[in-house]
Amino acid sequence: METGTKDKWALINAIIEHELKMFQAVNSRPDAGQDCQQRPETFRLMRWMHHSVLSEATLSAYLEDLEAAVALERNLVTEKYARMGNQIPALKDNPLIFRIAEAECAWMKELRERYPHVIQGEADSFRNYLVSELETYSDDTLARLWGDVQAAMVRGLNLPQMRYRNLFKRLGYESLEAVEAEKSEKRD
Repeated sequence: METGTKDKWALINAIIEHELKMFQAVNSRPDAGQDCQQRPETFRLMRWMHHSVLSEATLSAYLEDLEAAVALERNLVTEKYARMGNQIPALKDNPLIFRIAEAECAWMKELRERYPHVIQGEADSFRNYLVSELETYSDDTLARLWGDVQAAMVRGLNLPQMRYRNLFKRLGYESLEAVEAEKSEKRD
């Protein structure tokens, strides 16, 4: 394993541990979120999937955001869910939030069309979740993330597709296409 890759996975693991602590501290309604809070391994896997395609520079900046939040006794996950529910005003008005969201939503639309049995969910819900999370990021992290998005666009890559490929590979599947075929057969 390359040192860079090892460093990346260490960054991701440190990020996920901060996120998990924040997630488990969220005071959710009895009918929302508690089931997920009882499944830390699922949370870790989904957050690993999300972060797996990001550059070390972006991951480092985000880890700094999390560490700063802990020092200030802020729970970024609570803030994200409060924004998702429109319970608090916007946390940030950085135009990069909407540029990143536009790119990610376009990529997700492609995926829903290409893998309809695997990639589901409403576009509006995805956008709300993403924008709410991005509002908790520092301007530095947003700039680095926008750099990752732009680099993917230049190379013709789809970051959500890469995330799902990483997830299914980690779960032991051959490919995203194989998962789509399997789910398609079960529904037909």
